[in-house]
Amino acid sequence: MNKSLYFSDSYLKEFDSTVVAMEGTNVILDQTAFYATGGGQPNDTGKLICNGKDYAVTDVKKSDQGTVHVIAEPGLKIGDRVHGVIDWERRYRFMRMHTAAHVLSATVNKFTGALVTGKQLDLQQSKIDFSLEQFDKDKIQQYGEEASKTCASGAQVKTYFLPREDALKIPGMVRLAERMPPNVPELRVVEIIGIDTQACGGTHVNDIKEIGTIKVLKAENKGKTNRRMYYTLV
Repeated sequence: MNKSLYFSDSYLKEFDSTVVAMEGTNVILDQTAFYATGGGQPNDTGKLICNGKDYAVTDVKKSDQGTVHVIAEPGLKIGDRVHGVIDWERRYRFMRMHTAAHVLSATVNKFTGALVTGKQLDLQQSKIDFSLEQFDKDKIQQYGEEASKTCASGAQVKTYFLPREDALKIPGMVRLAERMPPNVPELRVVEIIGIDTQACGGTHVNDIKEIGTIKVLKAENKGKTNRRMYYTLV
């Protein structure tokens, strides 16, 4: 397994690494700052530079061997030293979107006790599903406004690892209604000081002020107790 550099620094835009495995246009590095699709967050894009040539990274996926970087054309080989460059505009937008999802889930949980049943981040419009009994569009709009006010006040975001057993003892650590975190010895914890603490492997901003304004676009009834919120950042 390769080392995921974004776990400790989501703001890392560039890094150096070595190709340790290759298959066609699938590249595995010994360490990477590229985020692989997972947890409702899409992959990073960018490029790998080797011997003065750019190899566009078009997709990043998880595998049993580690993070797989899909490049647009072959040319790299095992042992090559590469310089990775993240598409920062895309990465930072997802950092803001993902942290906003945490603030929204904490806000809805605070007022209703509802858990998240699913989420999907996108660059312009993201969505979260909640296990809400009542479908009240006005209240969902109010939750978004409250979350936006919380962001304006600011709060530090910290990430750290805890033994799985210790992490799961923390109230609210699991915000997903029907899924537990991966069965690994340690869990990565994302803590928004005074607001939210939950297990998460995504990329996040250092302070929720960076999120900007959260705007709820619409709400939908997706089942007996499943309500969907669409939101964007402005």
